[in-house]
Amino acid sequence: MKKRFVIVAGEASGDILGANLIEHLKTRFPDAVFEGIGGPLMIEKGFNSLFPMERLSVMGLVEVLGRLRELLGIRKTILNHCLECDVTAFIGIDSPDFNLPLARKLRSNGIKTIHYVSPSVWAWRQKRIFKIKESVDLMLTLFPFELDIYKTHNIPAVCVGHTLADEVAFHSNKEEARERLGLATSGDWFAVLPGSRGGEVSRLMPVFAETMKVIQQQVSTAQFIIPAANSERRAQIEAILADVNVQATIVDGQSRDVMAAGEAILLASGTAALEAMLVKRPMVVAYRFTKLTYAIMKRMIKVPYVSLPNLLAKKSLVPELIQDEASPEKLAKALLHEWKRFEEEPQIENTFMDLHEMLRKNAGEAAASAIAQEIQSA
Repeated sequence: MKKRFVIVAGEASGDILGANLIEHLKTRFPDAVFEGIGGPLMIEKGFNSLFPMERLSVMGLVEVLGRLRELLGIRKTILNHCLECDVTAFIGIDSPDFNLPLARKLRSNGIKTIHYVSPSVWAWRQKRIFKIKESVDLMLTLFPFELDIYKTHNIPAVCVGHTLADEVAFHSNKEEARERLGLATSGDWFAVLPGSRGGEVSRLMPVFAETMKVIQQQVSTAQFIIPAANSERRAQIEAILADVNVQATIVDGQSRDVMAAGEAILLASGTAALEAMLVKRPMVVAYRFTKLTYAIMKRMIKVPYVSLPNLLAKKSLVPELIQDEASPEKLAKALLHEWKRFEEEPQIENTFMDLHEMLRKNAGEAAASAIAQEIQSA
């Protein structure tokens, strides 16, 4: 019987994981149908997206409330679609607040449920582990340290590593990256990544633009390159740069080459920080939430770090400047300091390499293998 997988990915990082997973599942199930919600990379693999992935790309407790009716409507449509079709398995990729309640209802109706990317249950809202246990037949984690809590609660879990660790070369060449981007191979280029969501760009890009001005005052040779996730983000970034009156080269996508081309990277917290670590460039991680979201989250977070390099290293490996700490002056000072420190302290890059090797597990193959074993055990 033809396999039918319903997959829901809510943002760009999930689209990367989803496309890689589909590719490897296809080697096992060549006639399988893949549908649900995904982005352009998944669609390139033959995935049928029932809604634009952008509709799920919303972050923050307060921000979600404004879109709640739409999100609930989308979830109900996916639920009914799964119940009406002969679905082999539902695979939620990240977006736990959307995917886990959906998985719980599907599992109660006898459909296999897999969640790919562990929620940060080890960091905050630990009681979610009980809901996760009700919701999933299998958890696929990206990082080894995440397995402990699932083992404690007897939830089947497999660490599959991260597809970015498989894709990114152990060594990246700065000059070659600049050539691919059409940049001058000499000069002090700094990469600036304000995020892929409209909300985070609106909160971070004005601060990043002011930071760029401060850096230019201190480093006369400084130039900046910014990757835009899509045409909407490009227009948004261009408008903010014009308001602040600072120049930068903007490219469409190509974020990895942008990172590799940079002397150092200023970026939004998230998967980009992991990729910057894999590319092995000095970085400063920043983030700003709405005031209410930050006040709520600050009370709930139980770990000392927010960025993946620091969580993986279990120490302060890269600077994190969050909320009011993310001021132009502090960001500029931290970035210039990291640029010089990276050259003087080779152990930082060595640690990045160690973490890269730990995460390189052929993630897509490992995830597809675990999923195949799970559905065949039904």
